[in-house]
Amino acid sequence: MQKQSLELKQTQRLSPLQIQTIKLIELPVQELEQKIRSELEENPVLDDGPDPDKQQDDEPKDISIDEIKDDGEIPSYKTRINNWGKDPRPEYNTFSVRESFTESLMDQLGYRNLSDREYQIGTFIIGSLDGDGYLRRDIESLVDDMAFRAGLEVTETEVEKMLAVIQEFDPAGIGARDLRECLLLQLKARRQNEDVRDAYRILNEQFQEFTNRHFNKVMSRLNLDETRLKAAISCITRLNPAPGGQLEDSYVEQAQQVVPDFVLEEHDGELSFSMPRFNIPELRVNKKYSEMVADAKGSGDRAQKEAATFIRQKIDSAKWFIEALKQRQNTLQRTMQAILDFQHDYFLDGDDARLKPMVLKDIAEKTGFDISTISRVVNSKYIETHFGIFPLKYFFSEGMENQEGETVSTRELKKALQDCVDGEDKKKPLTDEQLVVEMGKRGYKVARRTIAKYRGQLGIPLARWRKEL
Repeated sequence: MQKQSLELKQTQRLSPLQIQTIKLIELPVQELEQKIRSELEENPVLDDGPDPDKQQDDEPKDISIDEIKDDGEIPSYKTRINNWGKDPRPEYNTFSVRESFTESLMDQLGYRNLSDREYQIGTFIIGSLDGDGYLRRDIESLVDDMAFRAGLEVTETEVEKMLAVIQEFDPAGIGARDLRECLLLQLKARRQNEDVRDAYRILNEQFQEFTNRHFNKVMSRLNLDETRLKAAISCITRLNPAPGGQLEDSYVEQAQQVVPDFVLEEHDGELSFSMPRFNIPELRVNKKYSEMVADAKGSGDRAQKEAATFIRQKIDSAKWFIEALKQRQNTLQRTMQAILDFQHDYFLDGDDARLKPMVLKDIAEKTGFDISTISRVVNSKYIETHFGIFPLKYFFSEGMENQEGETVSTRELKKALQDCVDGEDKKKPLTDEQLVVEMGKRGYKVARRTIAKYRGQLGIPLARWRKEL
């Protein structure tokens, strides 16, 4: 006898509105503005003019993105969104902020007059760089990888040629295959004077003797006196052994104009924030198209009904877009408020020591949103404060316990480490083991491997490279 069983599987499908909202959440304000302009051009039903019938009580309803139901209909109060503040359109406040390390290199690659083949090779090389900017793979391996992974048959000569192009990019030292090449590339990029030329000769001709600190041999072989040697060493120690920065967010300083998505306001210790709306217009569904659909219902004209079906689709699309904008606004507001509440003490004065350990899960729990939603909000969003402009991701960091059992952020630990290095005797710089002891004196219990990791992320060279004569 056959047995029948009923298996119930629970699956989660995103509604069109949720998909639309998720896409809008990811956009920073400038890209959102472009997206709205694009929708206005493509959908004739959308109108950005003032609504003569708008009532004062048509305020956006506070609805979570996770509560959205795809039931096919949207109430009429959801078919308008007012993105205007009380004042007329304000001008942008744009700021120079940090741009992704890879994006910066790709931008520079795009500025070169390259063939499609050269551009493909350059793109592959950039994608093969380590987080600190080094190319730690041999040319032969890159050639093989391009053939198998990108279907691009190239020669070692072609790869070496494009690597030389990338090694001319900023920051200087990018694309080096070892420390010596990295430092030499940086010296090549500097304005040439006696100190730079001496430093280049030392690294190019006497690198082993220099790293072993056989300074007498270096002076003798290169015919340098102690004064010139000291000047050259000073030049070398100011070079960056990790030009990619090895920063957690892989960011390097680049001129990139952005508009802050949030503006922090502080009055007598009370914190709040606003969301500048700039050139995002008020959107609504043009009523004349709704009337055309209504008129077509009683019509026997086939062409008119087909036109009405097309308009109905455009109206639905417009309604989803308007509602998705509201959900984006609500999601960003609730997320930023949760971050502000969590890091309240830090936002008072911007002291990194007050920045508490905070991960995406913390804010997800406060808002009720999914971690993936918080991640989308944090990505590419900026806040203007009275102590600087910051990407939201800046405020997130893991934590460790200090000797009192209190949890402190890794950012605070890095600041303490930087203070230790800044205050050391440069004639006897602290080794990683000694830095463990110094951090312990400041109340931070960290392992030597953690010191090495944070030192690398901060771009602090090894003790022997920090030593001054």
